Amino acid sequence: MLQHRTVGDLMTRSVVRVQRGTLFTEIVHVLQEHDITAVPVVDAEDRPVGVVSEADLLAKASRRPDPHDGAGARANAPGAGDGTGAKHEATTAEGLMTSPAVCARPDWSVVEAARTMEEHRVKRLPVVDGTGRLVGLVSRGDLLRVFLRTDRAIREEILEDVLVRTLRQSPSAVGVEVNHGQVRLSGSVRLSSLVPVLVQLCQSVDGVVSVDHHLSAETDDTGDGPSGS
Repeated sequence: MLQHRTVGDLMTRSVVRVQRGTLFTEIVHVLQEHDITAVPVVDAEDRPVGVVSEADLLAKASRRPDPHDGAGARANAPGAGDGTGAKHEATTAEGLMTSPAVCARPDWSVVEAARTMEEHRVKRLPVVDGTGRLVGLVSRGDLLRVFLRTDRAIREEILEDVLVRTLRQSPSAVGVEVNHGQVRLSGSVRLSSLVPVLVQLCQSVDGVVSVDHHLSAETDDTGDGPSGS
């Protein structure tokens, strides 16, 4: 059976967090001390309510008076006087954070986490358990670790788990070459309907970047004529 690494496998479990009332300067110290760029904000039950990032802190800093500006520069700054500067006036995590927090679950796949990051345009996701409590943090860098697998490990999984255990195919009938995560399949399978299945299963193997195939089939069971590419 194919085994895929989940968010729970990749996440950082020892997560630095701050409370709603943590002050601006304290947040800066936390980021500097732990060499991180963002920190989850949790409530009294350790449930994430938002995230404060360096971008949030710099947004506030950008609203400070610039001694090199003219006297009227601040009055004409974006958001001045229109009520949108409330966040920039905040002094605690609750006011500075981006909320609500976009969270992941430990059993999510790498694909699901990556899509969520892309959709919400965030670089990291707090990971919560079934009760909504913080149990980890997964970043874009964590997700990319699946692509550090060796070509040999990828090839072995395709041969042993995909071909033999899942599809019941003879590994000697299909050639599998892997070069920097790029998979090339050749040879033949029993049925033409297995070709797209094999390709899709290979694409789902952790560490695979792309799949190119030159496969044929002993029997055409699709009614589409000769198989292969």
